[in-house]
Amino acid sequence: MALADTTTLPTPEKVEKSKGYWSGVGHRLVRDPLTMFCLAVVAALILSAAFAPYLGLADPYKGSMIARLKPIGAPGYPLGTDEQGRDMLARLIYGGRLTLFIGLMPVVIAFFAGSILGITAGYVGGLTNTIIMRTIDVFFAFPSVLLAIAISGALGAGITNSLVSLTIVFIPPITRVAEAVTSGVRKLDYIDAARATGANAWTVIRVHVIGNVLSPIFVYATSLTSVCMILAAGLSFLGIGVRPPEPEWGLMLNTLRSVIYINPWLSALPGVMIFVTSLCLNLLSDGLRSAMNVRD
Repeated sequence: MALADTTTLPTPEKVEKSKGYWSGVGHRLVRDPLTMFCLAVVAALILSAAFAPYLGLADPYKGSMIARLKPIGAPGYPLGTDEQGRDMLARLIYGGRLTLFIGLMPVVIAFFAGSILGITAGYVGGLTNTIIMRTIDVFFAFPSVLLAIAISGALGAGITNSLVSLTIVFIPPITRVAEAVTSGVRKLDYIDAARATGANAWTVIRVHVIGNVLSPIFVYATSLTSVCMILAAGLSFLGIGVRPPEPEWGLMLNTLRSVIYINPWLSALPGVMIFVTSLCLNLLSDGLRSAMNVRD
């Protein structure tokens, strides 16, 4: 039993190898200008949204019928005003808080839940694998967009319900990826060697499996963030996501569509923010995938 305990401890060579791997990932990321640019854009959006109350912006909820539909570049309104006279710059920045939160949080929750389910199904196998994966297959019978709309429509509009519906949508694909990579790792020789030393299942998973499967699962999860953000904006655009008067890019796109013939550039601003953010998230995910040498 003592031998089993000592073999589960990471050796100095393994620690140095792990450090070398992550330093190599960081080095490759720094040398990729497109990835670093996208990282800077996403970081700027997150920071501006997080510190919006301290930027001296106008009240995003306060409107004025006298100042409604001011064009871009109007005095005191760099990005104009919306159909209720609310400052567009303030609403776009404050809207980033909700849009990014609803776009990122479901993926984070789904990453942990899907990883647990997938690793359990892949390592244990047998009946456990069958129960988990066949349940997951039920969700794949519906397109993700229709599934999100159906769940949100059943639960009703609101931030919490949007988070729940999007989390449910993204757990199945992450679970499937986690199960696939875990099933491959489970068959490797060093897993059999760890079992032969007397290590229990939890020790094998914690020490030998998780470290080898989390990287591809994490990279795949990052590729879903832009999809989740677009779905969240789509739910708000359809009226089953965030409720008015909350500033959220999808909801703003919906409310401004009525003035598209009066001020088209103004009504396009939320769509531009959604496009730029989702594009940067996609390119950032691709750069991270290349830096971590994760292959299909």
